[in-house]
Amino acid sequence: MKIIWLGHSGFRIEIGNQILLLDPWMDGNPMFDASDRAAAIDGVTHILITHGHGDHTGDALAIAKDRDIPILGIYDLMSYWEEHEGVKVTGFNKGGTVSIGDVDVTMVNAAHSSCFWKDGAPIYAGAESGYMISGEGHTIYATGDTDIMADMAIFNDLHAPDIGILCAGGHFTMDMKRAAYAANKFFDFKTVIPCHYRTFPLLEQSAQLLIDALPAVEVIEPQVMQAIQIDEIR
Repeated sequence: MKIIWLGHSGFRIEIGNQILLLDPWMDGNPMFDASDRAAAIDGVTHILITHGHGDHTGDALAIAKDRDIPILGIYDLMSYWEEHEGVKVTGFNKGGTVSIGDVDVTMVNAAHSSCFWKDGAPIYAGAESGYMISGEGHTIYATGDTDIMADMAIFNDLHAPDIGILCAGGHFTMDMKRAAYAANKFFDFKTVIPCHYRTFPLLEQSAQLLIDALPAVEVIEPQVMQAIQIDEIR
């Protein structure tokens, strides 16, 4: 498995026989170099969207149309995009699982908000979510944008994720302290990758607090377009 950060909350996840883009925002993302776009989307099979905000959906429609691949996400937003944008979609909801090849994707709850803007007004985009992504003997918990939730204890009981992609930049989501609390309180991660940080001065710039708070966990500060290799468990 390879997990490749695209900056902010965007990831390319090469898992099993699939290549997933999670919340791809490249055009306008100050952390992403436009020259890397072709490599970032090469061979992509599916796009996962956690919620409707532009810093998570930014390039999803363009990639889906160009590559003729489906977008997976909350039913409301997917239905809107299917009707108004003409893209392939798989709309589902929290607690639902979609199997794509030998990878299973389960949508789980998040605590945030979700809309997009049209003609200067916010449009409801369905509820915000996270994902459990299972393949190669691993389960990744991709939080999307969220605060701590007691639900996380249930997520661990049901899914036992060993890899956490945790929003941790503060202001709009959990900060490093709250992400560390969540990881210690609710999960038994082997690997943690922070995201939704460093993008803007408003957000946290270092994951050192998270690293210090999780001494038994491999906390990896990702670098844009540098692959994090996770060995398959057989």
